[in-house]
Amino acid sequence: MKQVAMFKKVSWNQFLQDWKKRFPEAEEKEIEKIYQEIQLPKRATKGSAGYDFYLPCDIYLEAKKMMLIPTGISAIIDDGWFLSIMPRSSLGMKYRLQLNNTIGIIDSDYSQSDNEGHIFIPIHNDTYENKILQLERGSAFVQGIFLPYGICKEEEEIIQVRNGGFGSTSEGL
Repeated sequence: MKQVAMFKKVSWNQFLQDWKKRFPEAEEKEIEKIYQEIQLPKRATKGSAGYDFYLPCDIYLEAKKMMLIPTGISAIIDDGWFLSIMPRSSLGMKYRLQLNNTIGIIDSDYSQSDNEGHIFIPIHNDTYENKILQLERGSAFVQGIFLPYGICKEEEEIIQVRNGGFGSTSEGL
């Protein structure tokens, strides 16, 4: 296997800022406990393609609702590779758990953004049976797979520098 990336926690200050933005009612002591217990993604078995991402907090997600989860994780990825994020298949089957943006793409230069490449995961409980998705802190909920990509032979020089996440490289978003 080719080693193309590594995971790390974002800094405490970055995590605190991002968590408070998503959950303004949370107390700093509670956020610090969440931060200390963040688990880096890992593969479940030797043959696993996906790296399981673990919930930093308990979640309770009603049917047809969405939640944006700050993971506290950043991925340092070699050029020519990206990290694809998708729901774990078991949660997709039970709850139709989906990513609100359909599939997550973490580019190799995202870790150099002002937000330290903090990976946020937008999950959506799209169940038809009105099931409530309830998962405990530390549960694996999505997986990431590193994939190579190519570029066009006629590639023009790109000078734009990434700074941010969702929609940061598109004008007008």
